[in-house]
Amino acid sequence: MKARRFIAVIAIMLISIISIMGCGKTTTEEDKTITIGICQLTEHDALDEATRGFIDAIKQELGDKVVVNVQIAEGTVESCREITDKFVTDGVDLIMANATPALQAATESTGTIPIVATSVTDYSTALGIRKWSGITGINATGTSDLAPIAEQAEIIYEIVPDVKTIGILYCLAESNSVYQAETMAAELESRGANCRFYTVKSADEIEAVARKAAAENDVLYMPTDNTLASRADELKRIFVDAGIPVIAGEEGLCKAGVATLSISYYNIGFNAGLMAADIIKNNSEPGLMEIKYADEYVKKYNPENAAALNLDIPTDYMRIE
Repeated sequence: MKARRFIAVIAIMLISIISIMGCGKTTTEEDKTITIGICQLTEHDALDEATRGFIDAIKQELGDKVVVNVQIAEGTVESCREITDKFVTDGVDLIMANATPALQAATESTGTIPIVATSVTDYSTALGIRKWSGITGINATGTSDLAPIAEQAEIIYEIVPDVKTIGILYCLAESNSVYQAETMAAELESRGANCRFYTVKSADEIEAVARKAAAENDVLYMPTDNTLASRADELKRIFVDAGIPVIAGEEGLCKAGVATLSISYYNIGFNAGLMAADIIKNNSEPGLMEIKYADEYVKKYNPENAAALNLDIPTDYMRIE
């Protein structure tokens, strides 16, 4: 009799355990809250728009199941690393890295948590991948903000046809800015232009270097560069006062310039969000997902700066409002 009672008690315990396990499984699969940590390098229009697009896509695809934690860094890999390390400690389900230093920090913080990046110009440069095949092969993927360099170079000649000397201003601390600057210099030199590099290592150096660049060239080119973008208003005053036209790598930085070949940072952020949702819903492998690029580029101009510099802008350029 005691043996039967013992077996009955064990059976009840097993049934209870199985029921608890079953309930736990249902909660995990259907009701679990997904946590995404967003590390954004700094605050400026382009990165803000990319983050907004990413969140809109995630909410569209995952609804109320997702909780997004947005953290703004102080413009360096080190500050990004503090944020991404905390995301790893907190056990987030996915990290969104907005800008190259954020991507670099995230890949240093974790080799297992999926990473989706955006506002990264060249992933092979950012991650030090020598043989580039379009995928990273690690726990990261994302979208690029690269606009065609040859078409950007053509804009310089459309705005200032008789240009002779072109200064290229960028931050040495941003590997993707270096990549764009060197690529643009090669493109311009193939067209017979004389190019000069003007570099800064931090925002503190921008004013002095920008004034020197403005005094020594006919036109300036600034690639997509987060350090410069964070000082766009200051750069505008310098360049307009100096009477120097600037071609910018993206619309936000064109606050300081006259024209750009622009992508939509909202759109590349949105597409990154769709990629993140695919990873979460379908367990897709980030390292096997091809990096995506913008599929539309628009010629735009800053009417206020163009008027201040007495420049005639071709009719196929769209006004930046």
